[in-house]
Amino acid sequence: MPAARPTTPPRATVPAQAQSPLTPEQVRRMEINRLKAKALREQREAEAASVPPLSRQNSSVAGQKRNFDAYAGKSAAAPAPAPSSVRDAKNRPLDDIKPIRSTLGKYIEYDFSKMTDTKGGFLTAEDDPHNKAMRSAEKDMKPAQMTQKDWERQQLLRSLRNQQAGPFEPGISAMTMKDEQTKKCRECGAYEIDFKWSDIFDIAVCNTCKEKFPEKYSLLTKTEAREDYLLTEPELKDEKLLPHLERPNPHKSNWHNMYLYLRLQVEAYAFSDKRWGSSEALDAEFERRQAETKRRKETKFKNKLADLKKRTQVEAYRRNRAGNSSQFGDDLGDGKHIHDFGRAVENPDSGIPVKQCLGCGLEVEELEL
Repeated sequence: MPAARPTTPPRATVPAQAQSPLTPEQVRRMEINRLKAKALREQREAEAASVPPLSRQNSSVAGQKRNFDAYAGKSAAAPAPAPSSVRDAKNRPLDDIKPIRSTLGKYIEYDFSKMTDTKGGFLTAEDDPHNKAMRSAEKDMKPAQMTQKDWERQQLLRSLRNQQAGPFEPGISAMTMKDEQTKKCRECGAYEIDFKWSDIFDIAVCNTCKEKFPEKYSLLTKTEAREDYLLTEPELKDEKLLPHLERPNPHKSNWHNMYLYLRLQVEAYAFSDKRWGSSEALDAEFERRQAETKRRKETKFKNKLADLKKRTQVEAYRRNRAGNSSQFGDDLGDGKHIHDFGRAVENPDSGIPVKQCLGCGLEVEELEL
């Protein structure tokens, strides 16, 4: 048979005979404590029965301790006045209750019907009706009596009219084709030319040829025309000399409009006898300006370096006058080399006189005071 499973043995019980009985002293103390507790309970019940209900309500104010009379069993004819710190308005006279001072300040009621809108001191279209800059914003606003659909249609027609596109494009007929004065594309001879370019640049070219020959009909900004072709600002502003196409700035709407020039016209003027004469002359002038800019930077750097050397030499001269005249390589009495400088010769690069030691060949710049 399998072995029996181990179990926890039962707790050992102490027989009643083994417990030690209470001593007479312990029995006496237990009785005294019982009597004291009974007397204290009877005293509290008597105190609670002797105090009237209103006094008990006043004495049990939240957050306040009961007075000595409640413990002593004395009943007061009138309830004691509540201290000033107690925020209970039940027993306070009505004269002492005052409204709370408002922390929002005084309330001022304005009559907007009697007020005048001064537009913050700025001029308006009513003040200056002849100002075109103020009236320009009203042109872009939709009239009140016009619907949104009619307003969008009017804006579209205005845009097509400015671009001479759609129904506003000049018509081409068989009668006009026979006329020799009819404009044709200067590259392919087509009649479908860009009339906007024809009005602005006075060049008849179609859209296909503009994309086909970008080296002629691409547009240049004012910065490119000024830096690449070395044109001046008055020349770029002359519309008779160099007509330009004005468009909104794509970077920021509040910047000035872009001036776009036709590459063909810019190169024709820059390479003409009125400006540079040829492309080779333009390249030579560009290189000359680059060399001049580089020479100015080098001269400015050399001047600053010479000024730094002079200030350094003056500081060394002051230290020598102060008594510390020893330098590296001088004879200090222990057999070191003594420099023997010859006559100062001006350096052609920096223009500063330089002395050379006849013994070791050390070169130093001569201090001019």
